Amino acid sequence: MSSRLLSATRRHTSTLRLVSTPRSKHCIPTPPSRAISTTTDSASASVAADKPPVFRRTASVTGRILLFTALGFIMAAAPAYESARTILSPPDDAASLTMYAPEDDDAKAKEDYINSHPLVASLRADPDMIESRPHMKIPETWRKHNLTGGTLMGPGKVTVPPFSWSERSGKSYVQISHVGTDLCGHEGIIHGGFLATMLDEGLARCSFPVLPFNVGMTAKLEINYKAPAMANQYLVLRATTVKAEGRKAWVEGHIETLPTEEGQQPTVLATASALFISPRQASVWTFLNADPQADSRHVLLTNLALTDHGKDLPSNMKQRTQARGEWGTGR
Repeated sequence: MSSRLLSATRRHTSTLRLVSTPRSKHCIPTPPSRAISTTTDSASASVAADKPPVFRRTASVTGRILLFTALGFIMAAAPAYESARTILSPPDDAASLTMYAPEDDDAKAKEDYINSHPLVASLRADPDMIESRPHMKIPETWRKHNLTGGTLMGPGKVTVPPFSWSERSGKSYVQISHVGTDLCGHEGIIHGGFLATMLDEGLARCSFPVLPFNVGMTAKLEINYKAPAMANQYLVLRATTVKAEGRKAWVEGHIETLPTEEGQQPTVLATASALFISPRQASVWTFLNADPQADSRHVLLTNLALTDHGKDLPSNMKQRTQARGEWGTGR
């Protein structure tokens, strides 16, 4: 009996040890666990200490955004700034003569022929005539979108930028150009619409010096075609301002051939008469009034701010128009 009791007691004790051993492992934290927990807490505290304040991080991100935005605006606005600078400070007449370089041998030959022609020599010898190349004053970034300064310019078209001479008083204007084979309507004949464009622009340039703020817009243009204009030849445009009244100027002109031999008479190809009016809103460009020869007008023509409607022209502009010649009424 005692041996059975002893055996049962031993089995009970052994069972208690087996059951209680796992519990002691889970319930009582061991020193290594405490060490790991302590190390993790220390690392978290170190990272939190290294992090900059929220305000500083926000300011840094905002500053970067503003910096890159400003750089983007500067890069995008650079071409517009250059164009605006060219408009407000356009090249003068003398500078426009040096801004073109022939792009090939054919263009150079045409350029040299014009420069060596007797008519050009006589125009350059006249102190009352101001020589320029107006199309070269158009900002380069705009030139490719301009009809006469870009689209119609180049090999096979208007081979080289036209040479122009404008009388200081605004009474007369002469332009010499070469037209190629890519401006034709009928085979080998320059399109009449191109001649009309030449006359419209040439007669307008003649009127600019007598108009307020050197700006005029076409109100009326009449053209009579006299003879076919053959391709691949030199053309001369001549214009004369016949009357000026306030904001209006009447101009007559024609296109003729450039004589190739001494004593040869030119052939008149087309004649025209036109009325040009300086718009009332042109008064916003009063800075042009200080320089009668400023020639940014061909660019500003389509970029006038629509302001100052109904205002009369400045009296000093009327006085200047009256003083420009006995041929104009200047009222």
